[in-house]
Amino acid sequence: MNIVTDVILPLALAFIMFVLGMGLTGADFLRVVKQPRDFFVGSFSQIILLPIIAFILIKIWPIAPELAIGVMIIAAAPGGVTSNLLTSFAKGDVALSISLTAIISLICVFTIPFIVLTSINLLGLSDVSQNISIASMSRDMFLIVTVPVILGMIFRKISYKATSKLEPVAKKISIVLFILVLLGAIAAERENVISYFAQAGLITLVLNVIMMVVAYYIAQLLASGTEQKKCITIECGLQNGTLAIFVATSIFGGGMYVIPAATYSLIMFATSLIFIYFVKKVS
Repeated sequence: MNIVTDVILPLALAFIMFVLGMGLTGADFLRVVKQPRDFFVGSFSQIILLPIIAFILIKIWPIAPELAIGVMIIAAAPGGVTSNLLTSFAKGDVALSISLTAIISLICVFTIPFIVLTSINLLGLSDVSQNISIASMSRDMFLIVTVPVILGMIFRKISYKATSKLEPVAKKISIVLFILVLLGAIAAERENVISYFAQAGLITLVLNVIMMVVAYYIAQLLASGTEQKKCITIECGLQNGTLAIFVATSIFGGGMYVIPAATYSLIMFATSLIFIYFVKKVS
């Protein structure tokens, strides 16, 4: 048994999702009703447009099939847990960011299996997914993603004082765990990491930049204001790298499948910070 991929990675992801749940309230879900247009623009951009753009790229880009699938895994992932923090730095709509992260994280147990397995079949790589079903993939993700979020929300409900004290520390631990998971994924492929990064680095950079630009202009046309535009752009640029690494490792066996999630995770913080710098300079 590989203790890193079989034990540490699932526990790290479960803890990160538990911390996400600790920060959620009923208002975060009701906000979808109060701000339906902004939520629709953000969720449509992330759930629909991002995978479509990723699929177009892997169709026209000379890339190994395993890396192509890895690109689709990171494109299908929900927003990262740090998107709320960076949205705050950009003076965007933090409440909307929390709602988008929360709801897309909950429904990703259905969207990730559908997007990834559909992409594999459209690429003609059905032999890769012959032992993987949408149902089994959703079940595994439900246990490691949805259940911890629900438990985090329950913990907040029954012990608000303890949650308010623990949440800031837990968020810092989550960031550390994410970095450790990312470094672990890179270290596991250290013999081929330079070659893999050379193959996957540019396509993930292009995917990230194109998606942030597309999200920015779509939000400019359809979102209700500047704060919402900043939020949607950052939310579509930052993906849950830990979840993507978990899917690539636990469902597809790791190796080359993990590399796009690793390269994207390194790139997305740099591009998001550059975006924040420019929006602050302009405003």
